[in-house]
Amino acid sequence: MSTTHQQVAVVVPDAARSRPAPEPAPPARRGVLAGGLAGSAALAALIGAQHGAQLLVLFVIGLGLGLVLFHSRFGFTSAWRQLVAVGQGSALRAHMLMLGAAAVLFAPLLATGAGLFGTTPAPSVAPLGAGVVVGAFLFGVGMQVGGACASGTLFAVGSGQTSILLTLAGFVAGSVVGAAVWGLFTQDLPALPGVDLAASRLGYPGALAVSLLVMGLVVVASRAWERRRGAPPAGRPPTARGWARVVRGSWPLAVGALLLAVLNAVTLLVKGSPWGVTSAFALWGSKIALALGVDVTGWRYWSDPGRAASLEAPVLSDATSVMNVGIILGALVASAAAGTFVLHPRIPGRLAAGAVLGGVLMGIGARIAYGCNIGAYFGGIASFSLHGWLWGLLAVAGTVVGLRLRPWFGLANPKPTDSVC
Repeated sequence: MSTTHQQVAVVVPDAARSRPAPEPAPPARRGVLAGGLAGSAALAALIGAQHGAQLLVLFVIGLGLGLVLFHSRFGFTSAWRQLVAVGQGSALRAHMLMLGAAAVLFAPLLATGAGLFGTTPAPSVAPLGAGVVVGAFLFGVGMQVGGACASGTLFAVGSGQTSILLTLAGFVAGSVVGAAVWGLFTQDLPALPGVDLAASRLGYPGALAVSLLVMGLVVVASRAWERRRGAPPAGRPPTARGWARVVRGSWPLAVGALLLAVLNAVTLLVKGSPWGVTSAFALWGSKIALALGVDVTGWRYWSDPGRAASLEAPVLSDATSVMNVGIILGALVASAAAGTFVLHPRIPGRLAAGAVLGGVLMGIGARIAYGCNIGAYFGGIASFSLHGWLWGLLAVAGTVVGLRLRPWFGLANPKPTDSVC
């Protein structure tokens, strides 16, 4: 299951190269839409009353993220799959637009250190060691087998993609395993200190310039890769026009990229750290393990005072959990309004096995790699940390292996005749 637009291949005679007429949008799922809106409003009121304005704002940001992820179908899994399988780099270039815009927005926030609600915006910087190398590689394999990345899992669940519930379950279970072995990969094995380009002589202006230059080189290299592989042109499926497109149709990837960058910057301003997803999965899974009698409190991962406090506190007091729930509800409301929310009660056995396995691999990988495609790749690169770039490279390497495994689980790989959106 892809977290980007549906793949289409359209051949049009030269004499008739006109924009395809949009297909009629399906009717809104009014019951689901009403339930999603009512649930979101009730949860917002509960969060605001019990946990304060800061978490309420983060919940609203999560709703916005779910809306943007759904309408732009902004994917990481399918972007790397298309790049490796058929050489199509258009979605990777959308990544660079998102990362570049986020870096531009992050730089002044990190430089001034002035946040909202008494926070001090801090970058996402992690050591360069075995944890990132092994974890990002496992994550790359897992997202191809499981059918979604971290953010993709959340918005796919909200959109009604039933098999991704299995991916999410595996993700949570794998995160518990990752928390159990976290100390081995992050403390026992050798690692180089984290590298923050902005903390060097470059400062934030120089770090931003270097980062934008590297992103530009990635764009150039992706186009060269397309020419070498003879990649098909990128396309988009017919969609609604005008204002109807805002609610019922697909948004351009560039719009999604820019909106995600803005929302991540707002998250940094409100939360004090960039957008993250998977630490909440470790929290949820460990709370379940505690309820089942497993004493996770002795694990080194939970020895950190801040994490230990979150383990004892209610789930809705955790900022990442609140945002994750917001993403799911935002995608649910968006898909219901667009008329595309459909539950699939039957899941083939091989697909189910792949979903669970992929989720477990991503859960382990995200914990030992200091984050996922959002916290490590997106947040790390936007924070001028080298571990974000290392994470991305290893995730692409994992994608190569994941593509070979996908047919075992009944998943098709892109063909050279496919186009990507």
